[in-house]
Amino acid sequence: MTTIGVEEEYLLLDPVTGLPVPLADKVRAAAGLGHLVADQEVHSELLQAQVSVATPVCGTLEEAGGHLLRLRHAVGAAAEAHGCRIAACGTPPLRHGRPMAVTDQAPYRALHARAPQLVAEQLVNGMHVYVGVPSRETGVQVLNRIRVWLPTLTALSANSPLWDGHDTGFASWRTVVSGRWPVSGMPPRFTDLADHDRRVRQLLDSELISDTGQLYWQARLSAEDLTVELRCMDVQLRADDAVMVAGLARALVATALAETAAGAPVLDCDQELLQASLWHAARHGLSTTLVDPSGRQRRAGEMLYELLRHVTPALDAADDTRQVTALVHRLLQNGTGADRQRSALAQGGLSAVTALVTGKGTLP
Repeated sequence: MTTIGVEEEYLLLDPVTGLPVPLADKVRAAAGLGHLVADQEVHSELLQAQVSVATPVCGTLEEAGGHLLRLRHAVGAAAEAHGCRIAACGTPPLRHGRPMAVTDQAPYRALHARAPQLVAEQLVNGMHVYVGVPSRETGVQVLNRIRVWLPTLTALSANSPLWDGHDTGFASWRTVVSGRWPVSGMPPRFTDLADHDRRVRQLLDSELISDTGQLYWQARLSAEDLTVELRCMDVQLRADDAVMVAGLARALVATALAETAAGAPVLDCDQELLQASLWHAARHGLSTTLVDPSGRQRRAGEMLYELLRHVTPALDAADDTRQVTALVHRLLQNGTGADRQRSALAQGGLSAVTALVTGKGTLP
C-alpha cells in the first residue's frame, strides 16, 4: 500500500481580538513537553504567528487521521496555555498593521532580507500531503500525470477567503499570496528525471533560489525522501476534512503510479491553461465551474465526481472508498472551508469567523 504523511500549518490567534500573535516558540516548547508529541512532530514556520505539525509515515487514512487529531489536540492545548488558539485557516481573518516577527533561523532571515514585503504577507497556511513513490524517476512521471488535477484539489480544499478583515472574492487567497515567489504555481511537465534535475540545478546555479525548499510548485519531488509532495491545498477546518483531502491525494498518486506502470498516455494540458485554471479554482472554489484539461468549463461538482471516478480503483485498493466518498458528499452538501467562513462572517461577523477557525464555534 502507498504510504502517506500529512503536514498542517496553523495560525496562532488572540481569542479576543482575532489578531495573529507571535508566540510560536512558546507554543512549540509547551507542546513538546507533553506525552502526546514526539520529536520532530511540531515545527517552526517562517513567521512567529505560525506553527506546523507533521504526522509520521502512515499506512492508512485512519492512522493519519488519528495522528492529526492527536497533534491538533496537543498544539491546541499548548496554545491555550499561553493565551492564544490555533486557527485552521489558510489566511488570517485580520492582521496587524505592522509586520509579524520572523522566526530567528538563518534560512528565514535570508528570505526576509531578500523579499521583506512578501515575507510580511506570508501569513498563509497550507496542508501538504507526502505520498511514497518507488523512485525519483517514477516520481517525475507522477508529477506529469497529477498536475492536471491540482486545480480541482485546490478548489475543494479552499479555506482562505478573508484578508485584512474583508472578503477577498477568492475562495483560496492563500494560493494567490503563495504564487508570487520566483518558482511557484503549477509544476512544468518534465521529460524525465534528468530534465527535472537539470532545470532545478539551473535555478540553483543562477542563484534565483538558494535551496530546493524554495521550489514552491503546487506539487514537487521531496528532496529528502522518496515521496511526491502535493502542496496545493489550504489547511482544513477539521481533521476529517484533512483526511478526505489526504485520501484523494494519495489515490491520485497511486492512480498515476498504476498508469505509469501500464504505459498509459499522459493526460496533458498546456502550461498557460493549467496556470489559469489554478487561478480560476482559487477564485471560485466549488461555487461555479472548474476547467478540465481540454479547456472546457464544467460544473465544479461534475469535476469533483470526475476526480472521484478517476481515482476509484486506487481508493478501492486502499479500502478508502466508503470513507472518502462520504466525506466528499458532505463537502458538496456543506461547502468548503471558504464557504463556511463566509457563512460565519455573514451570520456573526469576524468574531464568528475566529470562533469557527479556532474550533470554538458551530460550523455553519
